[in-house]
Amino acid sequence: MLLPKGKSRTVNKILAAVVMIVVSCSSLNLVQASKKEGTVRYPDVVRIESGLLSGVAGVDPAVMVFKGIPYAAPPVGNLRWRPPQPPAAWQGVRKADKFGAICPQFTAPKGSFYQLEYYPEEEPQSEDCLYLNVWTSAKTSKERRPVMVWIHGGGFVQGQGSLPSFNGEELAKKGIIVVTINYRLGVFGHLAHPDLTGESGANASGNYALLDQIAALKWVQKNIAAFGGDPNQVTLAGQSAGSFNIHYLMMSDMAKGLFQQAILESGGIGANYRFPASLAAAEQTGVKYAKMHGVETIQELRAVPTEELLGNMMDYLKWGFSPIVDGQVLSDSMIHKFVQGKQNNIPLLIGFNANEATSLLPNTYPVQVFKQEAQSRYGDKTEQFLQLYPAESDEQSLQAKIASMTDSYAATAYYLSRLNAADGSKAYLYCFDRRLPGRNSDYYGAFHSAEIEYAFNTLHSTGRPWEEQDWKLASLMSAYWANFVKTSNPNGAGLPLWQAYEAQSDMLMELGNQVQMQKVPRQDKLNYLMDILKAKLDEH
Repeated sequence: MLLPKGKSRTVNKILAAVVMIVVSCSSLNLVQASKKEGTVRYPDVVRIESGLLSGVAGVDPAVMVFKGIPYAAPPVGNLRWRPPQPPAAWQGVRKADKFGAICPQFTAPKGSFYQLEYYPEEEPQSEDCLYLNVWTSAKTSKERRPVMVWIHGGGFVQGQGSLPSFNGEELAKKGIIVVTINYRLGVFGHLAHPDLTGESGANASGNYALLDQIAALKWVQKNIAAFGGDPNQVTLAGQSAGSFNIHYLMMSDMAKGLFQQAILESGGIGANYRFPASLAAAEQTGVKYAKMHGVETIQELRAVPTEELLGNMMDYLKWGFSPIVDGQVLSDSMIHKFVQGKQNNIPLLIGFNANEATSLLPNTYPVQVFKQEAQSRYGDKTEQFLQLYPAESDEQSLQAKIASMTDSYAATAYYLSRLNAADGSKAYLYCFDRRLPGRNSDYYGAFHSAEIEYAFNTLHSTGRPWEEQDWKLASLMSAYWANFVKTSNPNGAGLPLWQAYEAQSDMLMELGNQVQMQKVPRQDKLNYLMDILKAKLDEH
């Protein structure tokens, strides 16, 4: 029946009002903004602890993205080199439509391998950088979807949560909430100094990056339900330095209860022969660093401009700023418990790439340097090392260095899987061995970081001549990753069976041209490196 024009408008208004009331009763996140903003509906706008946020639709409008959400106060001025403080609240609706500034770091040189692969454009930098991003396809805050929090890599001195390869849309479409974060890097994230230790109230300094990550996880606990996430079902995932950081958080009492499982890609304590320094050693490094800048006290150093602290890249890298055993976030006793296999194990999806070191090393490696390095690192076990990785020429030395460095990543993943299996916790171990097409594929192979675009299903973020096999592998791997986040088990309908690691069978999942279970490779080398790893950890 047609109504007169005036009455039709009235009925429509009444119906619209009824719909708004029904929706407001069905969702915790329906909010009434100011008259200027108008009436808005979840998931376009959500209410978190700090205020109201409006997101933007993804490429697929079923996914909402909330970019540049502050999870801590800007660590600037007197807050430089202090633990992260709570973010300030705001009035009205804050637009979360742009990524926040990235933390101060060196930009990858134009045309360099990783610049072409992951850093297509330079992003604005600022010490005001403690922001995170959320991808969700939940339709109501009552859904309680599992959450994946991604910790980026970059050698503790580079990286950000907003790289195109970390776009969480495809994973969010598979039913999980994806969170990516920025955290302080280099000297801003890892400077220890006697003054900082003294003013801390905890007799500790130097692990501000880890404290940032803990603050982000606490933010998730308080706020992720607003996006349809479950704060009691959080997976911490990361690659390279991100994986190292997660391994430290797995040991830390300060992070207990903030996540329930982890995805560790190409990193962990001992991988690439990296071990945390002591607080005393890191403090002395900090004193030398301050003197290099012509100051003595930490207050004077806080007044030094950001650009001067960054300095020259090679000078900066030699300081080795990275997580330390500070006695607060990470202690000797925590590491000893790990070595003894007594740490609180959690379900793991963990692995390494077949050619980790090809993209991390120069194209030459003198044999004398290789042998001197081996003697310094392996001591009375050097002879056995050189039998496993022979080098009698510069060309052979480069290949031995690539192989041994790659195996150090593999040994760490293997070791953690064995610890989990012995403890009754499950670990799903993998080796990614797909040679990415394009750009000297035969040399680089399955290089360090190569698996990222497959796990996120973001091949489109990198300009490579992708083949049908790559698209299929990305679909499979992103399904495995999402399933693990949802159920602690990567398996699902239509996927090749991925068995949890067991010492008796000693199998891992091959992810490459073939997706199948196979024996852990090079066990003589990995067992040797695991013995070195345990001995080095015992020294700590």
